[in-house]
Amino acid sequence: MATASGNPLTDFHWTVQPEAAQLVAELLQPFVEHSDFVRTLQSQLLTETGTRLADWIDSFALPDDAALRSRLENCGFERHRDVYAHPRGLFPRVRCLTGIIPQLHLKVESVVDFLAAQRLSEIPIEGVPLAPLRRACVDAVDGAQCWVVERHGADGFDIEPFSDTLLAAVLRNRERFRLRRREFDESRDGFAHASALIDAARNELPRDRVCELFFAAERDYWQSRNRAARVQRARQDALGLGWANHDHHTYRSSRAHFADLIALLETLGFECRERFYAGREAGWGAQVLEQPRAGVIVFADVDLSPEEVAGDFAHEPLPPRAELGTVGLWCRLHGEAFLEAGMHHLECQFDFDAAREQLQRDGVGSMKPFTDFAYLRQAFTQGEHWPVRESRLAALLADGSITPAQAETFRTQGALGSHLEILQRNDGYKGFNQTGINEIILATDPRRGG
Repeated sequence: MATASGNPLTDFHWTVQPEAAQLVAELLQPFVEHSDFVRTLQSQLLTETGTRLADWIDSFALPDDAALRSRLENCGFERHRDVYAHPRGLFPRVRCLTGIIPQLHLKVESVVDFLAAQRLSEIPIEGVPLAPLRRACVDAVDGAQCWVVERHGADGFDIEPFSDTLLAAVLRNRERFRLRRREFDESRDGFAHASALIDAARNELPRDRVCELFFAAERDYWQSRNRAARVQRARQDALGLGWANHDHHTYRSSRAHFADLIALLETLGFECRERFYAGREAGWGAQVLEQPRAGVIVFADVDLSPEEVAGDFAHEPLPPRAELGTVGLWCRLHGEAFLEAGMHHLECQFDFDAAREQLQRDGVGSMKPFTDFAYLRQAFTQGEHWPVRESRLAALLADGSITPAQAETFRTQGALGSHLEILQRNDGYKGFNQTGINEIILATDPRRGG
């Protein structure tokens, strides 16, 4: 929630919202009690993917009722026409509509994938393929319905016309983003190339759709470089879900190109949110950005000094520093996360204990949790080690950033690259933990071996 403090480190303050969480749980309960389909899916989500039904809710559509409206408002939901949304917590939206059958809408990456996985071949789909919004009613019992919905940069509720021209533009730009060249002799050329692709897409499509297409390609690239991601994605695809439970996408950036990264994200519709500083020992900070209509959040990490955190480090060029911190070294070893390295991690919403236990059985271990609060739990999977080019090692040795022993370790064992992050949020908590981040950033410093 934004405040009027004027302090960039405290302008966003997120708190738990237990009353709103309790209300959402009460709204969900009748669907679970009366629908075998919803109850079975809830069990499958927990036992087969380590996720919770509540984290897959897109929205509710419920009969208009004065008592319900009053409860929503008392819990902090704000009304925009027929839609109630909570600005201070992560909760599904609630639509109050006259004469409607109660509806639970669950988010998936693809309605078709969900129907195929669930063997629901005769279900009609509203919205043409690749339209901004598609949905299907997958269960109707006892006067209530369960729907699945896929969104592509659309935050509304109406199925709108989608022309063949727009369809062709989506396919064309999806291919361009998936095949985006990422390796350049000079990183600035890579940023310029990505910027040109984004500009070309925006000439054909709404900005929010361009953002959705871009980040779908980013997740694909990250997944191709991370075994934990592929294991968990297969588990979620078995139920037809995709990555619709993504929480945030994390990029590591060099100081030289941090402003370039932020500028590109802002062209995609991102707005700067809170800032982070992990502490003097870690020497690392981050700018959180959110694209509210596309539903994408980015953590942008960079080496920072305490003095720089108070300034507008997201937009003002950061001068070179002689010493590399954890983030800067990672970029020197692997390249910019926005370019050849790919994201450092994707964080998704899970049942924390169930996900870690199930992934462990599938051969994917996890690191010690760096957040273990009642309202927020976080842990990385064990890091993926990537090979390091000899030219990168030579450059790091030449400027004294690593020792010969460290270079030999990287040469023979590779260096820590990427992770999947396991997260559980309770009581609608929308923020992140700064107090435990110092230790985990130091633990993921490639010089420490992971």
